[in-house]
Amino acid sequence: MNRTTLTAVAAAVAMAFAAAAVARSMTKTEYQSSKQTIESEYKSAVSSCEALKDNAKDICVAEAKGKQKVALAELSAAYKPGAKAHYHVRMAQAEADYSVAREKCDDQAGNAKDVCVKEAKAARVGAEADAEAQKKTWSAKHEAADDKREAGYAVAKEKCAALEGSAKDGCMNDAKARHGKS
Repeated sequence: MNRTTLTAVAAAVAMAFAAAAVARSMTKTEYQSSKQTIESEYKSAVSSCEALKDNAKDICVAEAKGKQKVALAELSAAYKPGAKAHYHVRMAQAEADYSVAREKCDDQAGNAKDVCVKEAKAARVGAEADAEAQKKTWSAKHEAADDKREAGYAVAKEKCAALEGSAKDGCMNDAKARHGKS
């Protein structure tokens, strides 16, 4: 497999996991099956690196490891979604990109290599900061949604309080259903 094919396969797997997370929760069997697929794709990618020499081989292996780590993080996020899981995906991507960039720097020498390494580190720090900011934003949005839902439920309860009997019971049941109460 060449790098373009590996990239396309990794992107397809990532999109499949993202779609699965949105559509429904993933079963443990699906999770295990997907994990095995990722592992076999990783082994295949690493074996294709064997034909390469020197630093090209190191870059190829770093790319394969990075894609594996990102795919596993995406799988985990699809299986158990949340702010923390999405944060781990972003961090895995940052680390994968950094590892590949560092390997590519080995093709250079002297000041050019030093600059390359510093650029790779700066890109990783930026990506990690973005991941942290996204995690905080995601959490804040969900807290705000919870607050809005609670406020809406309080208003609905107050409206239902003016009713009596079965009308009040129906109103309360409707309010609970609309605001996620059981």
